[in-house]
Amino acid sequence: MNFPLPDFFPASAEIFVLVMACVVLLADLFKSERQGWLPYLLTLATLAGAFAIQFGTAGPDTTLTFSGMFVDDRLADVLKSCLYITVFAVVVYSRDYLMARGLERGEYYLLVLFATLGMQVMISANHFLTLYLGLELLSLAIYALVALDRESARSTEAAMKYFVLGALASGLLLYGMSMIYGATGTLEISAIARKLSDPATNMDVLRFGLVFLVAGLAFKIGVVPFHMWIPDVYHGAPTAITLLIGSAPKLAGFAMAIRLLVDGLPTLAVEWQQMLMLLAILSIALGNVVAIAQTNVKRMLAYSTISHMGFMLLGLVSGVIELRASGDIHLSYAFGSAMFYTIAYVLMSAAAFGTLLVLTRAGVEAETLDDLKGLNRRSPWFAAVLMMVMFSMAGIPFFIGFFAKLAVLQAVVAAGYIYTAVFAVLLSLIGAFFYLRVVKLMYFDEPLDNSPLVASTEMRALLSVNALAIALIGLMPQSLLALCASALGQALK
Repeated sequence: MNFPLPDFFPASAEIFVLVMACVVLLADLFKSERQGWLPYLLTLATLAGAFAIQFGTAGPDTTLTFSGMFVDDRLADVLKSCLYITVFAVVVYSRDYLMARGLERGEYYLLVLFATLGMQVMISANHFLTLYLGLELLSLAIYALVALDRESARSTEAAMKYFVLGALASGLLLYGMSMIYGATGTLEISAIARKLSDPATNMDVLRFGLVFLVAGLAFKIGVVPFHMWIPDVYHGAPTAITLLIGSAPKLAGFAMAIRLLVDGLPTLAVEWQQMLMLLAILSIALGNVVAIAQTNVKRMLAYSTISHMGFMLLGLVSGVIELRASGDIHLSYAFGSAMFYTIAYVLMSAAAFGTLLVLTRAGVEAETLDDLKGLNRRSPWFAAVLMMVMFSMAGIPFFIGFFAKLAVLQAVVAAGYIYTAVFAVLLSLIGAFFYLRVVKLMYFDEPLDNSPLVASTEMRALLSVNALAIALIGLMPQSLLALCASALGQALK
């Protein structure tokens, strides 16, 4: 029996990460006590190598391989490049924290690499099975990472909650996929889009499947009413793991939404547009209002995440409307605004949790708002970093968060949802309170702890670059906006 070999070249970065994960496993197994740094350096080298390979294999054309199950296009290139940079920063930020708590073990780096591989597969998925494979690879790695601190009852409880709710969401997603398969007879995403124009397709079954599909997607990106796991998992997980959960998976979640809904089900846009609009409005409202009542910084950032994901969904909804009314140019811009927002949020989230990691030390978790009091007196630079992050998240000019919100709101207004845009602006103004409260605590309150902040040189340097990127891209957002629009324009044409 002849078995045609697939083209492995478009998946070179995924194969490299998988091989290097095995190398990290063996290195951790055979390293001596004095070589504790080996898994750390190998992980950083893996991420840098994957970035270089991704850059080398990037091209202007869309390539399908593995019988059409895997797609390599410009959208995948941009999102994966952002993914490698984000995970690289996460690993550097996390090391001091993990070492101080005796959690820096080889399995951490191994699980981070498997989570990265899962996100890579999700971003390039052109088939329901490929998407589900990537999603479960990511989810299982994250469940284990949340429970990394086996001595902590809070972490174990958070992992259990995440696992049970995640299994429920996976079930919803699988059920939706099976319904769509029943209606169209295919699991390939691009083939599903073609089947929708067939009059023999059972649209009622398709719409039924779409409801479960959107519910599963909403859980994975953490929007209302499927947000319940976010505050508990953010709070319960070690801060280094919260940093990972709150940043890189958002890129994969955005790719999942684009591949499933925009690429796979464009003619059902009216149906999923209404569902996403409702989820977006509820998320922005609940996230901004409930965050005000939080005294724990990680829970506050969890509710902030919910509101930011609501904003991202607004960009997706606006893109659909422009597709139906005006054509491809506005389609690319509207979806590009959602992609720009996702990348901006990942940058801000990484810097926010990175600063929290700087504030922690052995035996002390910097989690409450009181821990931020007087930070300017302990370290003016780290206070400035967190101030930039808070201003950016609040949407204050001229940081990246301001232009991310502006781009989405412009798309919403262009789509004709004036009242939705006004509602989002008003809720953002309410939400600015808890961001500015953090700045007030840092600069105008007396510190409860005067001990100096200790951080490694590479962490200080990378956190500074992270903060400066938030400011500089905010001053010159056009290049990134154009890159996002171009990537989506090429992927969706």
